[in-house]
Amino acid sequence: MSDALAILFQSDAAFVVDKPAGLAVSRPDGLSVEALLPGLQMGRRHLPQPVHRLDQDTAGCLVLARTRPAMAELGGHFAAGRARKTYWAILTGDLAGAGRVDMPLLKTSTARDGWRMVVDPAGAPAITAWRVLGHAAGRTWVEFRPHTGRTHQLRVHAAHLGHPILGDARYGGGAGPVQLLARRIQLPGIDATAPVPPHMREAVAACGG
Repeated sequence: MSDALAILFQSDAAFVVDKPAGLAVSRPDGLSVEALLPGLQMGRRHLPQPVHRLDQDTAGCLVLARTRPAMAELGGHFAAGRARKTYWAILTGDLAGAGRVDMPLLKTSTARDGWRMVVDPAGAPAITAWRVLGHAAGRTWVEFRPHTGRTHQLRVHAAHLGHPILGDARYGGGAGPVQLLARRIQLPGIDATAPVPPHMREAVAACGG
């Protein structure tokens, strides 16, 4: 894995970088986005800092604040729901049309399986809009637009639809790289789009992308 992060957007206040799949945002004992941040300091007094979460297995757009005021402002946009996020995923099976999942999510943990998120009325509200972009041989290429930002939201909602994300073994999608991309992020003054990562190119192309 490269020791540099590709920059998708840059301003005095922020970066959007292309996070590779498999790279954690934060990890105290190994390679992570945070470990690579000195390469983006560019003579500034402070290191840029991640404004939001992105699962280790998810590739694509990650917003970094370059100043403390920018961190406060951007964090406020995320908290207020003003961040418009678009994801691409390859799902197992044949899903048709478009729709909306409005299912609350709750974190659970067992000694056997460890922790995971589940649909549960006692959980936090979680809403995801989706639409199909293409199909190929038992696979569906979809666009997700989450209206909330719960942990593993898209992964659990896809499984709830009966079509887990391909490669998402935790939620029924089988073994292999998780086929989930944070494709685009839009905030006031920021608009960035991530390229399709190598592990998704074949499936997206087969589905017509």
